[in-house]
Amino acid sequence: MRSLRRHRVVVPVLLCVLAVLGARPMTADEEPADPAGGPETHTHGGGLATGLSAEVVRLYEEAAVATQQYEAGRAEADEQRAKARRAEELLDTQRRHIAALHEDLGRIARAQYRTSGGLPVAAQMMLADSPEGLMRGHHAFAQADLAVNNAISRNRRAEARLAADEAKAAAEWQVLEKRNTELAALKADIEEKLESAREELQGQADAAVAAGACRGAVRLDQPQTAFTSAWVAPVETYELSASYGSGGARWAHRHTGQDFAVPIGTPVRAVGAGRVVRVSCGGPFGIEIVLRHAGGYYTQYAHLASVAVDQGEQVVPGQWIGQSGTTGNSTGPHLHFETRVTPESGSAVNPVSWLAARGVSL
Repeated sequence: MRSLRRHRVVVPVLLCVLAVLGARPMTADEEPADPAGGPETHTHGGGLATGLSAEVVRLYEEAAVATQQYEAGRAEADEQRAKARRAEELLDTQRRHIAALHEDLGRIARAQYRTSGGLPVAAQMMLADSPEGLMRGHHAFAQADLAVNNAISRNRRAEARLAADEAKAAAEWQVLEKRNTELAALKADIEEKLESAREELQGQADAAVAAGACRGAVRLDQPQTAFTSAWVAPVETYELSASYGSGGARWAHRHTGQDFAVPIGTPVRAVGAGRVVRVSCGGPFGIEIVLRHAGGYYTQYAHLASVAVDQGEQVVPGQWIGQSGTTGNSTGPHLHFETRVTPESGSAVNPVSWLAARGVSL
């Protein structure tokens, strides 16, 4: 994008006045000059444009909900699948334990056979020299047999429980996988519709910029919000891209704002309470909005696809004022955000530190 400083032809007296005013932020009571980046709009556009903008917002929110549900379902399915794997591993361990017990019994029997001259334990008991020897042999045999049988029974019960747990976990995982497949299809369908609506919205915005006439405020049905702070970020979910002061071939000088990489149609928010002093389209910023805030500072929101406010309107923190796009000198969908000491281009200050000073960390 190019943030070109606009030069006006004015009389010498006005030049002196501007030189004085340019050195400080304008106060909240001062009125800005008329915009110089494109025609203002004072109309209330509606009809198809309104429906399309509202549809993009609706699909935007539905896609976010569908994505959240899908991700939650995937996490639940992964957890259930891990539980099934753990049950399977425990079951394998239990089966190996039972096999080891059987192997131990075989070794004991073989050892008894070798140490008793080939006679089984029962035969040795029958050939005992005394009743005491008989009883001792019987008791030892019974105790060993009982201990082994009890161990095998316990392991068999454990094996049965683990097998049931494994089957239950596997069945639940399969149910979750089926549900997630359905959620994935729903998510893909919503995203396809959203992408189509975004393209149409951007097409209308490009046509408006080419004609040099904004379509007017497209009112958006914003959900109830309860911001506890006086300042917020200009978009809710974003990735920061080009920063203030960075260089590049797209700008005549250094970059004058902070870019937020967001898809077309993303709701753009007023960062704080203020008044709309400019709504224009055309020029390097495409469709743009400028707000005036207390203390004489201004914020700019550029490359929009639609606007949701009219010039002169009062806004509150977090209010949706438009939708992001890629109009004007833009290489892709994003919001160009500036903070200024005047409403005009060329008076920008670092927006990241400006917001940070107001409690907003990007």
